[in-house]
Amino acid sequence: MDRAAAAAAIEAFLRAIGHDPATEAALEGTGQRVADLYLDDLLDGYAMDVAAILGSRIPAPSGQQVVAMQAIETHVVCPHHLTVARGFAAIAFVPGAHVVGLGALARLVDARAHRLALQEDVGLAIANDLVEQLGARAAGCRLELSHGCLAHHGPKKAAAIVRTMSFAGDDPRGLVLAALVSGTLQAS
Repeated sequence: MDRAAAAAAIEAFLRAIGHDPATEAALEGTGQRVADLYLDDLLDGYAMDVAAILGSRIPAPSGQQVVAMQAIETHVVCPHHLTVARGFAAIAFVPGAHVVGLGALARLVDARAHRLALQEDVGLAIANDLVEQLGARAAGCRLELSHGCLAHHGPKKAAAIVRTMSFAGDDPRGLVLAALVSGTLQAS
């Protein structure tokens, strides 16, 4: 990532829309602040190593069970408009031989969500990571996000919430689906 080039591009964008950071005091340093915001906070998922996050494994207790975590606050940056979608994730999985700590599950969500990504792709990546990298028998991810592009562009529906559910693995008894859609696992 080229932080200086990103800052210069933001300043060029501001000039292109008729606002010069060199002559408008309120815009002084805006290019650098925006570049820092995107690189350090909004898109920090690119710097997170999913394999490392899921690498500190703990032996799973015996017996068929579901691990579920809800109300994981997160965001996604829309690749079409560069606006932020904010809301919550809920994840559930049927463990294989191992589980990870709860903090690792929250970091997994941010590692996949804090990127330029479509909401449905984020949920599927999380479910796949739990199956393919952690060895879960089945996994699911529900995302409930309010999208900046819906609030500020097109239909201007700021109160709209987009819900997606993604699944991976083999879940013949529907345990993950049941955990994600039951009234006891609400994402907000």
